[in-house]
Amino acid sequence: MFRSTMIALCFLVSIAAAKAQSIPASEASKHVGEQATVCGHIVSKHTADNANGKPTFMDLDHAFPNQTFTVVIWDRDKLKVGDLPSSGNVCVTGTITQYKGVSEIVLHDAKGWQVPAKPTVQ
Repeated sequence: MFRSTMIALCFLVSIAAAKAQSIPASEASKHVGEQATVCGHIVSKHTADNANGKPTFMDLDHAFPNQTFTVVIWDRDKLKVGDLPSSGNVCVTGTITQYKGVSEIVLHDAKGWQVPAKPTVQ
């Protein structure tokens, strides 16, 4: 019984550690198809008001057309996603896909993003 409990505990700890890890936006293209947390620096944010579905695109690390990674929020999800920052760093969690050679995650709700905690200076 003790052994089974320890195996289950180790399994749960490994899952929590995997969820806690994040990858930089520059590495996201190596993880297409995976559920992951991608972090990067916001360099531009634009809503395509005239496009079907009114998507908002937030580019990380480099601006369009040389963006490293794009966060996509469709108009139908904007209220559920909430107000994303326009600058600074952000981490987004979801399935990494590619569109026209650029890695992206589509956000559907506020659970899918966070502003990373700043490291403390000692």
